[in-house]
Parts: sequence; C-alpha cells; structure tokens
Amino acid sequence: MQHATFEISGMSCGHCVKAVDKALTALDGVTVEQVAVGHAVVAFDSARIEPRQIVDAIEDAGYQVTASS
Repeated sequence: MQHATFEISGMSCGHCVKAVDKALTALDGVTVEQVAVGHAVVAFDSARIEPRQIVDAIEDAGYQVTASS
C-alpha cells in the first residue's frame, strides 16, 4: 500500500468532509485514513488504482485538489 495526502480547496464544513469521505470510500483499492476540512489522507493499492483516479473522485464530489504528496 502507498500513502498519499491530498490538499483540497472548497471544503468548509462537516458536510464537505462527509462528501469527500464518501467519494473516497467508494473507490476500490483505497483505504481512507483521515478526511478533514482542507485535506484527505489515504492508503491505496497502486496495482488497483492510480492517484489520478483518486483526484478525479474528489473533484467529481465538487472540490478541487490543489496539491498531493
């Protein structure tokens, strides 16, 4: 498993946190470690999912990924 932190803009409340958590939880090969206003930390299986797909899921939920590491 690899770990990644995504900095996210547009999040301002608990509803935002739940929306991002739900989007990430739905991804095959991703384990959500933490979601808070402004960032998400995940572990993922690089054989099953690419970081770009994680970014896409966050953006599809209505938020913008500004940086990842």
